[in-house]
Amino acid sequence: MNTASTENSDSDGDESRSGEYVVVARRYRPQTFGELVGQSQVSEALQNAITTNRVGHAYLFTGARGVGKTSAARILAKALDCDSGPTPTPCNRCDICQSVTSGGDVDVLEIDGASNRGIDEIRQLRSNVSIRPSRARFKIYIIDEVHMLTRQAFNALLKTLEEPPEHVKFIFCTTDPEKIPITVLSRCQRFDFAGIRPDDIVDRLRQIAQVEGAQISDEAIQLLARRAAGSMRDSQSLLEQMLAFGSQQISVDDVHDMLGTARSSRLAQLIEHLASKNAGETLQELDAALNEGVDAGPFLDQLLGHFRDMMVLLEGCGPELLLHCSPGETERLATVAHAFGLESTMAATQILDHTAIRMRQSSYSRVLLELALVRICKLEDFTLISEAISQLQKGISSPKNSSGMNVPRSSGKGVKKKLDNSAVEPADSAAETVPAPSAPQIELTASTAEQVWKAAVAMFTDLTVDNALKFQSAAIVAPNQLEIFYEKRYTSCKTFCERPERHQKLEQALQEVTGNKVCLKFRLVQQQADQVDRPKPAATRREQIRDASERALVRQTIELFDALLMRVDEPRDSTPEKS
Repeated sequence: MNTASTENSDSDGDESRSGEYVVVARRYRPQTFGELVGQSQVSEALQNAITTNRVGHAYLFTGARGVGKTSAARILAKALDCDSGPTPTPCNRCDICQSVTSGGDVDVLEIDGASNRGIDEIRQLRSNVSIRPSRARFKIYIIDEVHMLTRQAFNALLKTLEEPPEHVKFIFCTTDPEKIPITVLSRCQRFDFAGIRPDDIVDRLRQIAQVEGAQISDEAIQLLARRAAGSMRDSQSLLEQMLAFGSQQISVDDVHDMLGTARSSRLAQLIEHLASKNAGETLQELDAALNEGVDAGPFLDQLLGHFRDMMVLLEGCGPELLLHCSPGETERLATVAHAFGLESTMAATQILDHTAIRMRQSSYSRVLLELALVRICKLEDFTLISEAISQLQKGISSPKNSSGMNVPRSSGKGVKKKLDNSAVEPADSAAETVPAPSAPQIELTASTAEQVWKAAVAMFTDLTVDNALKFQSAAIVAPNQLEIFYEKRYTSCKTFCERPERHQKLEQALQEVTGNKVCLKFRLVQQQADQVDRPKPAATRREQIRDASERALVRQTIELFDALLMRVDEPRDSTPEKS
């Protein structure tokens, strides 16, 4: 990255001499490709295109706000029209370069897509395209926020955009390329501008502060860079606010006062209270921060950023991936993160995210923030809940925690949770389930085939029970060979039982029931005619709940979570339709 030249600060000298103040973002706008911060890949590609005489007729610059799209468009225009050009390094001294820099060149037209978005404006543009430039080499149209053009305006531009006159170049800039029709995108060379790294923003702000004669602490300038979230223009606007205070000594406390954010020590103390589940101390810390002038909205954003960085550290990432905390806070943040745990950290992040959405629509920001903090303090130990669910899926009725003690079946608060069939029946919840204790042995005969099958299925406690018992009939087709018949509407049940690991366990269960090795097969049959003609009346809601409550997995879920079964949804028929 090149050091900002003094020419940048004097580029708008005419306005400054006339008494008009020129903002920092304009005074220090990059004037060459080498001064574009954080966009080296774009700069190199455009310079190579000019050097090899491969300049296209239409370019599309996309990216977030303040990353250099319009600045790059102006630099490209100067590189093409410079008196010594086309050149990858415009001189910035000739009359054309200076007029492009000031935005007053007659052959480089900057158009605001938001205010010139209609078909009439594009028709006017088309009629002017054929007019040759008055003094420059190319007539260049820079359309900012081009995605704001109407569909009719885009359609009117298509033909001209595809085959413009040789003296015309188009440069489109947008923050929302998804709104641009694909027919326009296919006619442009697209360059995506990335967000600018905080370190690059820090270097640039330090250069500007030095030229402006201001002294700013490293911690303060890093805070401004993180607050800008990858936007160079935003960071320069924040720095200008600090310079407007009139102080030549800018500290991190001054930045916090201007932004309405909490100091790092205050925020660290509050997060420690959250980790220790101390809701009272947490609310007192929040009250102290708000009394210092901190706004609830920015404070919530700070909390959300800290929990994001805690999640990153818990996943084993280094301090270089921290976006909201300085590297010096890594050790303290890691300690608090491990106190929270990954599950609770993610749950707290979701609570804060939902609160941020609600705060934008409510005038009770403080109340909502306090509610969110108390909810985080009251989060249960998600590790124990995860272990309980894992044990439940394996068909074990009494899950235990890491200390070997049984997990309580009730919270003691009498809270009942609504359960439906989707919550009780995961897709394949018991692939490793072992059959329950052995049943009494039964001789396998034609008359006992169904009894043997039911006895074998009863040895399981997972989804095998529900799927296997939906059979239509059982028959002995050969010595020690049992066939189970399913109606075609139960194709998914047959498929479940035929899975290799499931099929093997069912044959093991049959061997324990009969005392002999049994070959097991499954087959689909047509639904019986009388069943088709006279469909069975649908079970009432009470009957559905009663039948579902008798299932082993449902029963264990109810006992474990002290829950109440409220509704049962029958699974959809997964039989593929014949074409």
